[in-house]
Parts: sequence; C-alpha cells; structure tokens
Amino acid sequence: MTPRRNWAGNVHYAARRFHEPASLDELRRLVAGSDRLRVVGTGHSFNRLGDTTGDLVSLAALPGAIELAPDAATVTVPAATRYGDLATHLHERGYALANLASLPHISVAGAVATGTHGSGERLGSLAAAVAGLELVTAEGDLLTIDRGRDPDTLSGAVVSLGALGVVTRVTLDVMPTFALRQYVRLGLSREALDAALGSAYSVSVFTDWRTPTLREVWIKQRAEEPPPAADWLGTTAADRPRHPVAGLSAEHCTPQLGAAGPWHERLPHFRLGFTPSSGDELQSEYLVPRTAAADVLAALDPVAHLIAPVLQVCELRTVAADRLWLSPSHGRDSLAVHFTWIADAARVGPVVAAVEERLAPFAPRPHWGKVFDVPPAAVAATYPRYADFRALAARLDPAGTFRTDLLDRYVPRVPEPRAGRTPATSGARSAGGELFAEAAALDGPADVAG
Repeated sequence: MTPRRNWAGNVHYAARRFHEPASLDELRRLVAGSDRLRVVGTGHSFNRLGDTTGDLVSLAALPGAIELAPDAATVTVPAATRYGDLATHLHERGYALANLASLPHISVAGAVATGTHGSGERLGSLAAAVAGLELVTAEGDLLTIDRGRDPDTLSGAVVSLGALGVVTRVTLDVMPTFALRQYVRLGLSREALDAALGSAYSVSVFTDWRTPTLREVWIKQRAEEPPPAADWLGTTAADRPRHPVAGLSAEHCTPQLGAAGPWHERLPHFRLGFTPSSGDELQSEYLVPRTAAADVLAALDPVAHLIAPVLQVCELRTVAADRLWLSPSHGRDSLAVHFTWIADAARVGPVVAAVEERLAPFAPRPHWGKVFDVPPAAVAATYPRYADFRALAARLDPAGTFRTDLLDRYVPRVPEPRAGRTPATSGARSAGGELFAEAAALDGPADVAG
C-alpha cells in the first residue's frame, strides 16, 4: 500500500492494504474476508484509534443518496458524507441540523463515532442527533439499529469508536432551517465566563493562556434576537473579522460582524469551500462537568506558563448531556477544553501530561479522536455504561476484526470464557507516547487519507 497519513500528518497508517469498495456487496465481502479492518474518513483524527495492520477502507466510492424521511423528521445519509455537503443539501430544502462542529469538512460517520461536537449549553453533540445506523458486522452481515425498535442498543452503538462494524448509513434528526448572526467580542473576564457561555444559541470562548483575561467570545445567535449591548459583559466589539488563532487571516472564517445568514454558514468557524489549514497542528480536548468551569481554569493556571509557548489557541465550549454510552458528554452537561497545539510532538507531549495531571480531579473524558494519555482505568471510571459497551463489542465482533492497539488499551476485549485467557491487549502502547514518538520522526508534507 502507498503510505498514507492522517490530515495532520502525525500518524502514518500501518495498514498493509487500502480499499475503496464501489458497492455494498463488495464492502460486505471485504469485511467478511478480513482479519483486521478499519475505516478511514477525512482522516481528521490525531491519534491511532483508526489505525490497523490489516485493511484500511474508504467509503467515499459507495453509492447512495441523501434521503429525507416522508415525515421530514429525519434524514438518512451515506456514512462518508461531509457535514458541510449535508448541511447545504438540507438548507436548500428548508431543513437544518441542530448543531455543527467548527469544521464542516468532517464526515458524518467519523464525527459521531468519536463523540465530536459543536457548542451550545442546550445543544447535544453531533452524535446525539443520530436516530439510526446501518452497519456491516464482522461476518459481512448488514445490521440496522434504530431508535424506535432498540433505543438502548442504539445508545451504545452511536459513539462506537469503530469497534462494532463498518457504518454505511446514518439517520439524523432534522429541524426547520433557521438563520444566525455571528458576533465577536473581545476581552472577557473569567468572572463573566458562565454568563457568556449561556448567552446565545452557540458560544465559543478563545484564550491563549498568556493572561487571565479570555481573549475572544464568538457568539452565534438567532437572527431575530437583538445584538449584544455595546458594553456586553464588559467586553468590546471586534471591529473586523477574526480568526481563532491570533494573527491569522480571517478570510476563510465564517461571516461575522452580525451579518445574518443560514445556520450552516455561521455555526462552523470555517467555510466549507477551502482547506481549513495545512494540518500543521496537534489537538487535545477534555470534557469536564459544566459546573466546574471556573475551578478547571483555576486548576490549569499553575501550568499556564507551560501551555502558552506550545499553544496556537485554546477554545472553551459547552455540550449538553446525552445518553450515549461512550459519549464524552454522557450523563452530564459538559465544558469542553480544547487545545490546538503547535506541530512539535516532543515539546507538546510533556505539556499534555501536565494538563492531564491538573484536570484529574474533575474526571476528564478525553475526546476519543485527539491526543491524550489519561490512564485507561481513569477513563473507564467516568463511563457508567463502559462494561455494557465492552459486552456489545464482544457480541458484534467476537473475533476482534475491528480492534486496534489504542482501542484495546482503553476499551479492552471481554475475555473469552476459557481459563487463563485475558483481553487481547498485548503490544498496546501509550496513546500519547506512541503518537508523539512517531510524529517526531515524520517529515515531508501530509497526505490526507480517505
């Protein structure tokens, strides 16, 4: 196989073969005949969760159309569909999704499988909108799981980490289309953080950890609502469009300064019609209880001098609680603390460790697709349905076709019912340490897989 890397270029896939099946039957035969297989979408993961030594599969060539349900309550889409393309399709027909991530370039199946999210105190993650899944299981069988017939299993299968099968189609809740306005405010005090995060449909707060003041607030509010007051929470209005990373051009960011526009052209931070960046970065993110926001920032202050030199930007967002078994916002309203680091693994690694040590008292749940090295037992302890997910994975993939080293470290296989057998975790390596070691050895431009 021609060597392939993820979007950021810090992971070089170890797969022996790359496939792009052109039909569902071809995919089913491929899955049934493989002993190790993973799917790659837009490659926008920063760790080795999606890596395998066997078969790497892209679903981009699978046929399929975006289909609105007759009652217009849901839409069913091919798994490889990008959110930005889906959003445009829906808006043209008078519909919308409740939420989007900051990048519209990511695939639907990849985003929901890792619990990816947008921002909004009353908005769930992208995965919370899933009403049904179609997947190919390890034996090549086609399985449909939907909310109406088996809601509990669906709650376990949505944020699947790719451990249950190859998701081929996803059904999502939709709503009537709507318009938003986006404003950027400068210089928010920490004392006003809680009020800011709950002030609009979607809110993101950016900081660089160089001063206690929070640098920017991006407010995405319903178009019919009045604009923020001139002295809103003690901030000042930005007089020009901004990029989340200080000093970068806002040319490719979504429109700001209060111009009204469709939901899908304001909820993401970046426009669909361009490459969001060169991928010259690493990312980490931790979801902690929403009520602990002020305490979390205070806990990180002692390592701010370590964070700032290797940070491009830190974003604070909120995510409403959901019932999905391995969702980072399972059962608790959450504050997401997101770090976009420089692309220097050797320097970033020790800072990630320091951040995780400071966050440990808050039972952080790391984003499954980003750089982290929280101890596996600590991660497992934060998920009440953790054992149920392991049992579901054992039932749908008893031979471990979809397993990876990182998955075995954080969600190990259920032992087979024979004396002396233990979960297949031999050879599992540190998620962070392994990733950092490889990233330091890579050079040259990144190839986008999938």
